[in-house]
Amino acid sequence: MQHKISIWPVIVVLLVVVSMMGMSTSGGRQRSIDEIIVHCTATPAGREVTVADIDRWHRQRGFRRIGYHYVVYLNGSIHPGRPVHEVGAHCIGHNTHSIGICYIGGLSTDGHHVEDTRTEAQRLALRALLMELKRRYPHAVIRSHRDFSSKACPCFDATKEYLNLSNTTLQ
Repeated sequence: MQHKISIWPVIVVLLVVVSMMGMSTSGGRQRSIDEIIVHCTATPAGREVTVADIDRWHRQRGFRRIGYHYVVYLNGSIHPGRPVHEVGAHCIGHNTHSIGICYIGGLSTDGHHVEDTRTEAQRLALRALLMELKRRYPHAVIRSHRDFSSKACPCFDATKEYLNLSNTTLQ
């Protein structure tokens, strides 16, 4: 059985890229970004989670709003979270100079085991988003949240997977 990949995630990525180009900054000053940190929601494979869900979870923890700047849904669509010109709330000690990206998933279907549950659409969208962010912030290094925390987040080694992309300056 062959799996077809929809072109819609690619179109959504392009729309996000276009919207990022016109992104406003706070007071005309852009934050200095030197890290792009990848996270997962640590939810069971296949469970639909939205930006509104994550926003609610983060507000329950005392945040002003969602702590991530971008969220990648199961279908590969990319959704804005906290505006990029605002400091995130996703990685203690790194928020002021980073952008946080979160993909939906990270646990086995039963929710008991850490697992790389990214769909093919998520893989493509995440890579496209990271490439665009590297173009905007050429000196930023792509890291896993797990590099700074004892959590297995994301549920794959993003630092290793995107090392070549991280060491590249895109123009």
